[in-house]
Amino acid sequence: MNHTETGVPLFEVKDLRVSFGRSETQLEAVRGISLTVNNGEVLGIVGESGSGKSIGMLAALGLQPETATVSGSVRFKGKELVGLSRRELRKLRGSRVAMIFQDPLSSLNPVMTIGAQITEALQLHNDQLSNKAALERAEELLKLVAIPQPDRRLSQYPHEFSGGMRQRVMIAMAVANDPDLLIADEPTTALDVTVQAQIMEVLADLQERLNLGLILITHDLGVLAGHADRVAVVYAGQIVEQASIDDLFAAPSHPYTRGLIASIPDMTADRERLFSIEGMPPALGRLPVGCAFHPRCPMCQEVCRTTAPLFRGNQKHEAACHFAELAEGGR
Repeated sequence: MNHTETGVPLFEVKDLRVSFGRSETQLEAVRGISLTVNNGEVLGIVGESGSGKSIGMLAALGLQPETATVSGSVRFKGKELVGLSRRELRKLRGSRVAMIFQDPLSSLNPVMTIGAQITEALQLHNDQLSNKAALERAEELLKLVAIPQPDRRLSQYPHEFSGGMRQRVMIAMAVANDPDLLIADEPTTALDVTVQAQIMEVLADLQERLNLGLILITHDLGVLAGHADRVAVVYAGQIVEQASIDDLFAAPSHPYTRGLIASIPDMTADRERLFSIEGMPPALGRLPVGCAFHPRCPMCQEVCRTTAPLFRGNQKHEAACHFAELAEGGR
């Protein structure tokens, strides 16, 4: 059943908050994020390192550190995940919902063969699957993510694979049990441009072929161009703008989004002075009063220093900025 047709999103996050520390000194890394993903949809989550995009999605799946406190609502096909037992979450993760983690080298076990790791992912969620059938499925999965000579690769170890090949293995493991939702956390980090394009092609092909809901977490808006349907821009633990990918590039409404777009190099220019957003993201313990972006914002006025902005716009395109309508236009 297509849950979009019933009015129930595939994945829905409401007012998600993640904090660290003791009760009297709580530091909020995620401050009220809300988003939805439907069947077959690609949602991009973009922001600088430390903005809260990765820890937010980890917490949504119950993978936050033990020192973290999580509140809010996370629903998968209408079922509430916040408060589920570890056992229930483990049954869900890797089967119906899967995640590709940032660093494939540290995520793969260095002393287990690639085949053993993929078959383990399969048999954890299907104890009736024989070793032979699991190995055959593992070979199919490596072929699915375009790894050459998959039968030979099954007996090799992670250190025998390049960075791009290890990332393909992580993708194969993530889709092994035909999940409905796939979360890819910085899937192209530390890869050269050519391999980045190949990995994004693999993800796009799988997403279309399997009708996956896909969340792409990245710090690079350029990675999302041509792949995402919608984008949520995150700054200092909050979503500051949400729009379709086309609207976001055509008419970015938040100054931070405009800065991210302006920082994408123009490959057609002979010479170009690269743009950068001035200043640094705020530390969790020293968040500015008012708009969190105001110390770095070229449009900052007095109201920005004292009052946190509400979202302006509509469900198709909204931005949390006092002067969002003034921030139209591209680079």
